[in-house]
Amino acid sequence: MKYLRLYKILATFKAYQLGEFLPKYRLSAKFKFVLALLFWVRKRAKAKEGGERLVLALQELGPIWVKLGQMLSTRRDLLPDPIAEQLVKLQDQVAPFDGQIAQQMIEQALGHSIDHYFTDFDITPLASASIAQVHCATLKQSGAKIIIKVLRPEIKPVIDADIEVMYWLSAQLEKYLPDANRLRSAEIVRDYHATLLNEMNLLREADNTSRLRQNFINSDMLYIPYVYRELCRSNVMVEERISGVPISDIAQLKARNVNLKLLAERGVNVFFTQVFRDNFFHADMHPGNIFIDVKEPINPRYIGIDCAIVGELSRDDQRFLAQNFIAFFNRDYQKIASLYVQSAWVPEDTDIVALESAMRAVCEPIFAKPLGEISFAQILFHLFQVARQFNMVIQPQLVLLEKTLFYIEGLGRQLYPQLDLWATAKPFLESWYHEQTSIKHITKQFIDTLPQWHEVLPELPARIKQYEREQKKLVLHIERLTKQLELAKTKQCCAWKVAIIVSIIVTSVMMLLIKLV
Repeated sequence: MKYLRLYKILATFKAYQLGEFLPKYRLSAKFKFVLALLFWVRKRAKAKEGGERLVLALQELGPIWVKLGQMLSTRRDLLPDPIAEQLVKLQDQVAPFDGQIAQQMIEQALGHSIDHYFTDFDITPLASASIAQVHCATLKQSGAKIIIKVLRPEIKPVIDADIEVMYWLSAQLEKYLPDANRLRSAEIVRDYHATLLNEMNLLREADNTSRLRQNFINSDMLYIPYVYRELCRSNVMVEERISGVPISDIAQLKARNVNLKLLAERGVNVFFTQVFRDNFFHADMHPGNIFIDVKEPINPRYIGIDCAIVGELSRDDQRFLAQNFIAFFNRDYQKIASLYVQSAWVPEDTDIVALESAMRAVCEPIFAKPLGEISFAQILFHLFQVARQFNMVIQPQLVLLEKTLFYIEGLGRQLYPQLDLWATAKPFLESWYHEQTSIKHITKQFIDTLPQWHEVLPELPARIKQYEREQKKLVLHIERLTKQLELAKTKQCCAWKVAIIVSIIVTSVMMLLIKLV
């Protein structure tokens, strides 16, 4: 199956003449040679511009590739405007499937005809994306305006085939690239696979949406729609229909006199609040998933939808990431290098001085730019790139965070090109970090762990006595084995016998230590 899918990818690449997008590298030349061998593949859409052909190819290849296009659509710093503007179409203008099929799927999932729960069901989809499409309706019981999200039929085999290709490619990387194991490519593919499986389970998305809504329930920065959980199934989700201006429609936002500077700053604050306050962030914030509530143009609010992909960090990663950004604000590269070692993102024996010097060399030129032009996401990317030279092991959760930050920053700069991320983010991060290290927070953590101490404390004296007994046994055992080693030396035993005795000592010590733990 994977070889058929690989052929399909190459044939589609050739059919839509996408070789023109490849950079002029040696690897690109080899790839173009492979494409040239597919001489029987006919060209398609020859009269269309490159961006249009790219969109058609990604749509034909399916969900994973559409998502790649969605991410690229926010990267105006990497792509020419004509191509980026075409890729925007992938955010909510993917070719829909038959509305009659959607209705049948809804009825089958809910166990009743469509008019049992809904009125005014619109057979024409409101929007169509890579994984699912959306239809409008009205709840029969309450009259509330809602949308019904339905998974695309037969989508799983396509995704499974693409994932199989990705696993194969990651295996080839690890086979032919000496340092590919540092990329943890197989783990990244597994993580992406799990993310896609979650996205194809609309019950999981319903749970994520409800959790995000609760986190921002009274916020003037972000609104998350209400989910009708009792009407949700693994392939169908029913939620409140929202009304707002697409974030990509800058012209309409300006026409309504929306405060774009405040909106851009709030986007940054929403991101950092999700990552650091809640440790639960919307990780698919491309423009097709974000609308703006413009009821109060001077006080605009984001509306977030499609919460299938979310991210969480460990508490250690949260803390180290915040310290990393603060250290970068202060141009403290020695601190950054130390943090990378402390967090175990790079090996313990890393030369901190060399790492500091490498980070300084890459990052100092960034400060030569005006603050409004400095990219947060690029900073994180450059820091990770430098650390990879020092055997940094790629953390999948940090890759997800990096992607989300690219989204947020790209959107913020589109809304307000002069956005100063430093002025917005630095006070937030410093306040969060100081709060985490405050007496109040430490006391709260202690109180939260009291139930655990209540269970452990009564057993503590017995555990201490057991530890003392085991420690005495360990000392006596080491002394006995040491005497055997000295005796062996006095009898001038051969070296291999001495080595055997030493290995017995080491093994015994390890076994006893394991027992103690």
